[in-house]
Amino acid sequence: KAPVPVPVDVKAERAKAVTEVIAATPAQPEEVPSKAKMEFESMTVDYGKIEYDSEPLRILKFTNTGTEPLIIKNAKGSCGCTIPTWPKEPIAPGATSTIEVRYDTKRTGRISKSITITTNEVDNTHHIQVVGEIGPKPEDLTVPKPEPTIIKG
Repeated sequence: KAPVPVPVDVKAERAKAVTEVIAATPAQPEEVPSKAKMEFESMTVDYGKIEYDSEPLRILKFTNTGTEPLIIKNAKGSCGCTIPTWPKEPIAPGATSTIEVRYDTKRTGRISKSITITTNEVDNTHHIQVVGEIGPKPEDLTVPKPEPTIIKG
């Protein structure tokens, strides 16, 4: 006696095959966001009112309040006159560290710049303001001022 053909549900067979392929594919590891957390004492580096060509170094203090090491990937000033230097080694949870900020004080007038810091945190970008005011350039005292000429008539 000949076997009786069983009706085939093509859609169901395709779905079953796709499910088997997906189940056999190893899961791709997802990049898990770090649980590091950078918290600053201040979001502003304030030079205040300073003299022309005075000390350019200021210290920006921060703490890793997270539960994993904090890694600073980059720190960049908004212009060449603002230069941050940051720790290259990971900052342990609970540890405090600093970023050195140097502003070119051989300029005059108002300071209004920024520093962008990139880390391994979930929200990985911080913007720090650099503000202050530099007084006028002092006159060169080595060159005597000319005496006024008095014309008599």
